[in-house]
Amino acid sequence: MARTSTAVVVGLTAAAVGTVGFLAYQARTTAPAGLAGRPGASASPSATAGKAPRDPRHPTALPSGSGMGERVVYSLDDDRVWLVGHGNRVERTFTVEPGTIDPLPGSYWVTSRSSAVIGTDGTPVEHVVRFASVGALAIGFSAAVTERAHPSVDPALKTGGIRETRVDGDAMWRFATIGERVVVIR
Repeated sequence: MARTSTAVVVGLTAAAVGTVGFLAYQARTTAPAGLAGRPGASASPSATAGKAPRDPRHPTALPSGSGMGERVVYSLDDDRVWLVGHGNRVERTFTVEPGTIDPLPGSYWVTSRSSAVIGTDGTPVEHVVRFASVGALAIGFSAAVTERAHPSVDPALKTGGIRETRVDGDAMWRFATIGERVVVIR
């Protein structure tokens, strides 16, 4: 009887620890910016808060003032992304189709990823890399499984998906793992 009681206690303890861990994870991923361990957006004004200077002769060049170190840089005004590796070297840059809701300029971190889901617009998407939220709406990069030449999204629909081509989505998926910094600029 003692052996059975010990097994029950061990089983219940393991279940309780697992439940607490799961609830802590859920709380961390749904906490308001600044309360989830890593800040959702920069708490203080920085160079990323305004329009980062551009080189008019090289429109695809990484904007100065977009930070240092390994990161994803997303320009709201240019609808462009730069994947920046060690030594501030641009590994890839590409254009994107933004959703109807934009994140605020600032620094974020990749908080979750999904290999395949249905987007808020009903489109099957893959390689979803989420880094921000506006209200209850998640903001992240994704690629439509079936690319359309001209997406017909209802402008009244609130979408946070920043769409990439499948090739660019593959590159983002490999680069932007959980905890990778995402810098949003104007």
